[in-house]
Amino acid sequence: MKATQKRQMAAAGFASALVLAALVAASPVRAELTGVGGSLGYASPENLDGTASLALHAEVGKRDSRVAMVPNMRYWNVDGYSDVAPNLDVAYQFDSGEHWRPYVGGGAGLNFVHNDVTNHTDTSPGLNMIGGVRFPGEGNHYFVEGRFTASDVNEVALVTGITFHAR
Repeated sequence: MKATQKRQMAAAGFASALVLAALVAASPVRAELTGVGGSLGYASPENLDGTASLALHAEVGKRDSRVAMVPNMRYWNVDGYSDVAPNLDVAYQFDSGEHWRPYVGGGAGLNFVHNDVTNHTDTSPGLNMIGGVRFPGEGNHYFVEGRFTASDVNEVALVTGITFHAR
């Protein structure tokens, strides 16, 4: 896939995420902060070595809803390159009939990829696809998640994390 096609696909995903966020914000049922947390995992950016990935996130939605907006900020650094990526993802949780809940989602973001050698930062839109499983805890939940980001520097990641529920 050419860089121009990636940018167009990511721009369409970003626009879709903004429209969805506007629709949720305009809904008569007000969304609220339901949790905040972080994750740690392994990221494999295209044409670079794999590395550790860190992220912070919030969950926004109606309590006990299967749909949540998940704004997040992700970071990795490897081989003289680093990426700071603010994202807006939306996740849908399936009712598994068990305590654990599988989920899928997607969203859009911006990738600020910095090259330490040239001291140059490229900014490109990104389209995110996610899938994972949530496990309940006492006042929180844990998760394991796979992510794919289509951008100028494609990325595959496997992360695990925790979300602390807002009271």
